[in-house]
Amino acid sequence: MKFTVPSRALYSTLSGVSKAINSKNTLTVLDNFLMEVDADSLMLTVTASDTENTLVARLPVSSADGSGRFLSNAKRLCDIGKELPAVDVEISVDLDSLAMQIDFPGGKFDLVALDANQYPVSSDPLAEISEADGGISHEILLPSTMVLSGIENTIFAVATDQIRPQLMGILWDIKSDGIIFVATDTRKLVKYENKTAAPGIEHRMIIPLKPAVLLKQLLSKEEDVKVIITDKSATFITEKITLSCRLIKGNFPPYERVIPADNPFVATFDRESILTVVRRVSVCADPAHGLMKMRFTHGLLEIKVDDTSHSTFAVEKVPCDYDGRDLVIGFSAGYLIEIFNTLPTENIIIKLADPSRPGVFVPEENAENTELTIILMPMTVQDF
Repeated sequence: MKFTVPSRALYSTLSGVSKAINSKNTLTVLDNFLMEVDADSLMLTVTASDTENTLVARLPVSSADGSGRFLSNAKRLCDIGKELPAVDVEISVDLDSLAMQIDFPGGKFDLVALDANQYPVSSDPLAEISEADGGISHEILLPSTMVLSGIENTIFAVATDQIRPQLMGILWDIKSDGIIFVATDTRKLVKYENKTAAPGIEHRMIIPLKPAVLLKQLLSKEEDVKVIITDKSATFITEKITLSCRLIKGNFPPYERVIPADNPFVATFDRESILTVVRRVSVCADPAHGLMKMRFTHGLLEIKVDDTSHSTFAVEKVPCDYDGRDLVIGFSAGYLIEIFNTLPTENIIIKLADPSRPGVFVPEENAENTELTIILMPMTVQDF
């Protein structure tokens, strides 16, 4: 069996699929790509998996003589693909001896493939949906921009603490007229509502962090995504890729109760200005907790940090549109930087109530059919 494929397209595909492979696998066979060639459709299918997540990419080939499937070491193949010149390469595999050869003008690589039957995962994730998964419960079609914006606006708030596994992913609260994406690590919470498309169903699922990152990296903005949902898994299908992942078990906390209904004191800032100041002042913050003290007065915000262990101190003032009562509150500098980087508009709004209640951060204007709300728990401030 042999096939011809452009080297740049091959490397791009291999590099993308390799992101599904763990750096350390309990099953060494998972260090390989499952590669399948269909001579009739002139299509190369590349599969990678960590058993929890399976990523499949489809790449047209220029020509193919024979069909077949084999395994090849992912890291070595990616390294070779990266160094190949920008030409068509011919890959041939003897499916009996498993001798593998990559030919290109002026040179070749000789490798050894592995038997594809050793691979524990199918290249067709949908074929593995069994009755144990409860069968397919829902199938929806979404624009990729809706999926991407949901992930991009919430992923920074996903928890990494394994004590509460339900928080180690993004909640998709699917409504008939849109999707609410939510993530929280108990210190900060992001709620992003998008009504660009109407799924027409009611369902909740928690997508783990790794498949969310893969979707963010691999989806293009000019395509639709078919989402197939079972009780235990979700599969995302586009023209070029299929990603199947196990969902996180359990119930996501009731996020609606956490968002303050009424924070009466409102401050409006130029986003770039306050982001620059927070970054600059945070250099002197205590790295143990990153406490940033903020004093709001009429038309002005004063920011102060100190690190007593290193005798460092910084203070800076930022003009703002604020006419509420004087208020002193503390927030983590690192979290503030994440929030200000996420909010998309030129001006941003901070809504406050008192030093013990969460602050609400929102853009001055939301994009059409969307609404972004971020809340951040305060830190204790003894004095300013």
